[in-house]
Order: sequence, then structure tokens, then C-alpha cells
Amino acid sequence: MPGSPRHHPVQGGWLRRAREFSGFALPGLFLYAVLVLVPIVWTIVLGFTDRTRFDPQANRVGLGQFGRLVQDGQFWLVLKNTSVVTAIVVIVPNVLGLGIALLLNRETVLYRLLRSVFFTPVILSGIVVSVIWQSLLRPDGVLNAILVDFGVESAPRWLSDPGIALFSISGILCWQMLGFCVVVYIAGLNSVPKELHEAALMDGAGRLRRFRSVTWPMIAAAVTINTVMLLISGFKVYEHILVLTNGGPGRNTTVSIAFDVIEKGVRGDRIGFAAAEATIMLAVIVAITAVVLRLLQRREVHL
Repeated sequence: MPGSPRHHPVQGGWLRRAREFSGFALPGLFLYAVLVLVPIVWTIVLGFTDRTRFDPQANRVGLGQFGRLVQDGQFWLVLKNTSVVTAIVVIVPNVLGLGIALLLNRETVLYRLLRSVFFTPVILSGIVVSVIWQSLLRPDGVLNAILVDFGVESAPRWLSDPGIALFSISGILCWQMLGFCVVVYIAGLNSVPKELHEAALMDGAGRLRRFRSVTWPMIAAAVTINTVMLLISGFKVYEHILVLTNGGPGRNTTVSIAFDVIEKGVRGDRIGFAAAEATIMLAVIVAITAVVLRLLQRREVHL
């Protein structure tokens, strides 16, 4: 009728979907802001102050905390420890995970069971994993008993030898994250179209050539996911160190950045200093992750 308002079904449907989406998304975004964004911003703000536990009156010191942090010899030791752990954790589970995924990429009951076995450590907390391995790596533990049975006269002191302890923690974290890599790589392998393998086989390509030319480019997204997750896991390692060595043996032998931040800011009283260290850790993680994503995503193949 003349003069009556016109209804636009398309516009009305869009508005309805927008309201429905906001109804689902806003609670999650609110929780994300409260639990993640606000603490991050507050930590960065504290990094520019001299806040301590016993003196809550925070004074602005600009970049003073960051300057003291750079001049602190312990910070560079902690950064070195974290870099060693992260490098091992990124490389070892990625390589072993891909190899195991290639072996387990078969649809049988046995292979599905083995996948579950490999994934089990992933669902355990770091505390539980550390307690299990602490009992295995004791001087009189199972692992040393096996080595003695094989003729090793001087069994290693896995957690009390300064030359071994950091690598022991790295190995335990690799063991825990290995199942995650296996599952992600199996998912990536299953996404590779069989037609590509059949075409390469018809062209006379061998197994290694098919892997290099077909499989490897098609699982680039899985490589990206695993690398980023392992990178973050290596940088934020804390509970394994707390349970297994508490930063020792000796002085700061296995202290990571995350462990040092909590020791100084939560268990200690140097809140501003710890916040500055946490801010640097955040910046390093974001920068390295961005570079890794940029490099790896160039290899990804989208069908």
C-alpha cells in the first residue's frame, strides 16, 4: 500500500544474524578481555613502575626497569636457558611426531589405540608429568636401574647434574608434546587428496619423491600449527622446572623466563621488575611467532 513502510528481507535477515552472533560472541569476548587482555595491559603498565609487594604505591620510572633488566646478568642466563629449551622442544617433537604420524596413518584398531597412547601425556598437567618423571629419574629410579643392568657403571644424575638437568627438562617437555604433534600431523596427512598420490605414482615417483613433492607441501599448515604451539610451550615452561629442579641445580641452572618472572613477581616482591621481564617475554614471543607464521604460511597449499 502507498505510504506503508517497505520491508527489506535481506537487510532484516542480516540484522537478525548480527544480533544472534553478538549474543553468542559478546560473553566470550568479555571473558577474554577480563581474563587475558586486561592482565596483559596491566602487566605492561606495571613494567614502567617500581611497584613492590610491600610498597603498593607505584612510581613511574619510565624505561628504568627495562634498563636494569638488560644490565642484569641473570636475565641473559635465563634467556639462554629458555632459548635452549625452546629450540629443543620445537625441533624434536616436530621431527619425531611427523615420523610417528607416517607410521600410524592407518585405519585399524591397533593404530587408533596407539594414537590414543601417544596423545595421553598431552592431556596430563605439567605437574603430573613432572611428578611421574621425577620418580623415574631419581638416582635409584627405574631409568638408572635399566642403565645399570645394561652395564653402565656411573648412571647419570639426570636432575642434579648442571650439565644434564636442562636437557632432561627439555626431553620431558618433548615427551609431553609429542602426542599433540602426532595427532596434528595425522590430521594433515588425512587431508591430502589420494588423487595426488595416485597421479604421482602413475608418473613413476618413488616414496621419497611423493613425500617431498606431494605430502610435505600439503601438510604445511600442520607444520605451522605444531611449530607455533611448541614455540609457545617452550617459552612458557614453568611447572616442570618447579617440580623437577626448582631452578637448580646450583644457581639458576634451569631457570626459564616464566619461572624467573613468577619467582620475582609472585613469590618475591619485585613486581615492577618482573612485569618488565614479562613484557619482554611477550614481545619476544609475539615477534618470533609472527616471523614463523610469515615464513611457514608461504609454504601452505590451499585446495
